[in-house]
Amino acid sequence: MKSITVFCGSSFGTDKIYEEQAFLLGQTLAKQNIQLVYGGSETGLMGTVANGALGENGKVTGILPKFLQAKEIAHKNLTELIIVETMHERKTKMNELCDGVIVLPGGYGTLEELFEMITWAQLGLHKKPIGILNIDGFYDDLIKLVQTMVDKGFLKQVNRDMLLISDMIDDLLEKMRNYQAPTVGKWISKEKI
Repeated sequence: MKSITVFCGSSFGTDKIYEEQAFLLGQTLAKQNIQLVYGGSETGLMGTVANGALGENGKVTGILPKFLQAKEIAHKNLTELIIVETMHERKTKMNELCDGVIVLPGGYGTLEELFEMITWAQLGLHKKPIGILNIDGFYDDLIKLVQTMVDKGFLKQVNRDMLLISDMIDDLLEKMRNYQAPTVGKWISKEKI
């Protein structure tokens, strides 16, 4: 993996451990020569993961929609900042630039990004590993919900297993490096979306 997209909150959350782990993730990616691709903001966990990577001389690319420039406040010290028009264009560009995805704590936007990326993988539009860094059990209830989707017949176990989960950065990165996408047929092609 040469580049990883990180989706996370533009807030810090209530527990200091979220910020500490976001910073450590940025540092770890930079030390392993993995480019960070993220939302381009200097606020909250977004800015923290970028600062962790930049502090270790890592390469950091931010993707920020024009209408969010003022609200999220673009990070001024990035290797590259790409301004796009829409949120969908932002996710598409982040997908194009990465070899895998890591999700940290966040709100609605973070969940939307996670589920769009895992849905694209389920449909066979990409074969990239998607991981949740489950800091201090933040995503425990979501993980239970996803298992309920399997138990109730709305999600196949093979698709549930596409979502890699760990509470430790190095373990999650190792799972991502060893990931093999399921060999299921594509439902649709990129041209049809």
